[in-house]
Amino acid sequence: MSVKHAISRGLELGRSVFQLGLLKSGVRVAAKLRAERFRVGPSVRGAQPRAFLPSRYRYYRTSLRGLAAQLQSAGFRRGLTGGSPRNRAVFLAFGLGVGLIEQQLEDDRRSAATCQEIQAVFRKKGFQSPLKPISSGYKLEDYIIGNQIGKGSNAAVYEAAAQFAPPTENVRKCSLVQLKEDEEEGEKPRSLTCCSLRNFPLAIKMMWNFGASSSSEAILKSMSQELVPAGPLALKQEKERISLDGEFGVLPRRVSAHPNVIRVHQAFTADVPLLPGAQEEYPDVLPARLNPAGLGNNRTLFLVMKNYPCTLRQYLEVSTPGRRQGSLMVLQLLEGVDHLCRQGIAHRDLKSDNVLLEFDSDDRPRLVITDFGCCLAQSDCSLQLPFNSIWVNRGGNASLMAPEVATALPGSGVVIDYSKADAWAVGAISYEIFGQRNPFYRAVGLESRSYRESQLPALPSAVPADVQSVIRLLLRRNPSQRPSARVAANMLHLSLWGRKALANQDSAGMRKLVDWLLCQSAVVLLKGCGGPSGNGVEAELQRSFLANLDLEDLRTAVGFLLYGREQHQACITSA
Repeated sequence: MSVKHAISRGLELGRSVFQLGLLKSGVRVAAKLRAERFRVGPSVRGAQPRAFLPSRYRYYRTSLRGLAAQLQSAGFRRGLTGGSPRNRAVFLAFGLGVGLIEQQLEDDRRSAATCQEIQAVFRKKGFQSPLKPISSGYKLEDYIIGNQIGKGSNAAVYEAAAQFAPPTENVRKCSLVQLKEDEEEGEKPRSLTCCSLRNFPLAIKMMWNFGASSSSEAILKSMSQELVPAGPLALKQEKERISLDGEFGVLPRRVSAHPNVIRVHQAFTADVPLLPGAQEEYPDVLPARLNPAGLGNNRTLFLVMKNYPCTLRQYLEVSTPGRRQGSLMVLQLLEGVDHLCRQGIAHRDLKSDNVLLEFDSDDRPRLVITDFGCCLAQSDCSLQLPFNSIWVNRGGNASLMAPEVATALPGSGVVIDYSKADAWAVGAISYEIFGQRNPFYRAVGLESRSYRESQLPALPSAVPADVQSVIRLLLRRNPSQRPSARVAANMLHLSLWGRKALANQDSAGMRKLVDWLLCQSAVVLLKGCGGPSGNGVEAELQRSFLANLDLEDLRTAVGFLLYGREQHQACITSA
């Protein structure tokens, strides 16, 4: 649009504003203009947060539609204050601004359309689990069960192999203890990928059944949260017809496959067996037929999953990731949490013990969120839990409970919003990933109920400034000033792969960012056709980023990044 055309268009609109202003109040005129003249499609959710980003980043915290409305209202108010030359000049500038903002709106439409097209391409491709669906294996007898590999407060996990796929013999398995001994002796620790899982590629989780009876229906209803990450063929068809009421009285949602979320391949009920270590590790939960003093029921739920070498906590005990590797690990947790939030799931017990870890072909850690026994999985996807009684379960680990959850007081009409609670937990776990103690474990002393943001310990100087900014934002007490997992993930994506696209960003710079997105899409698609590299951690992350593109989320992430870099530079200058 030429400047001459913009001025003429603006003057025409300005005259109509003046004429309408003689008859209607300024508020109604502004509302009419916003609603009729500058409608740009369905309303979008407001960018967040608005509270603490300075005004110079207003482009990144409000949509162009909002800017147009602000400009119109300001111009209208000034235009009616008198007929002096100064006011006429202001009114002319208003007309020019409106004309130019229309061009920006058109650019905004094109950028949004491009993001939607990219999103459609990568969502169509989806994520395929590396394990093929098992068409059989709905009985405990179908599996060879090995040693115990984990135990929690409500289940024990054993390594396993399917009877129809017997284990390979003479395969050596190294342990985390061996890795730690090598490290203490000064040797470079071996990668956990050397630990062969060919003997037992599966893991079976045996739930402990205290409260439910021994009927399959009662077991599935009382433990339905464990089935949230279950695949479409996890239950036998006749079991799928059972109404799984669950803890919250609704049918729990099923989360679709994602590289950073565990997948339950098979789920069935069976009699509790006497497995290795049962009498020593958990005698009280055994049924009376196996232990006369046991309190458990005869039958329980079994879940079949992929076997992973270790948990995130175990890995971090023997290894400290580098700056890029650590950034990728935090990013994977954010992608997993965002995937859950988009499908109406709040994990509510996120900690390093509930994150499994394996390695891709490039020896990069791949993180997988597991253990959904405490999750909130309501059918309305609201991620809001009515908190009208002290008996309502807030979630799992109290140490990593977000402030808005930990400080909630029960009462009539009180609701706990979990939409950003898991993202807060990722911020706390990030300290562990970068080699420090989690500041919210009791040994360190901070409590999520009462901490001040100034009390958060400093991260190591080797941690990239953008990553430090993301972690600090995630640990903001006020959830309205905390980015969502999607926005925080976008910040890390842009920091890792889009630094050049962010150079010299201004209100018109989003076009450069969209151009970069198109190039990035082509690169990722070519990698996907290029063999093993397309199945690596970085390729998976890039596909996840492109499959969830949203212009408003992207714009908010850019604003956060620029603000964080400015703050970091100010700290360096003052030091």
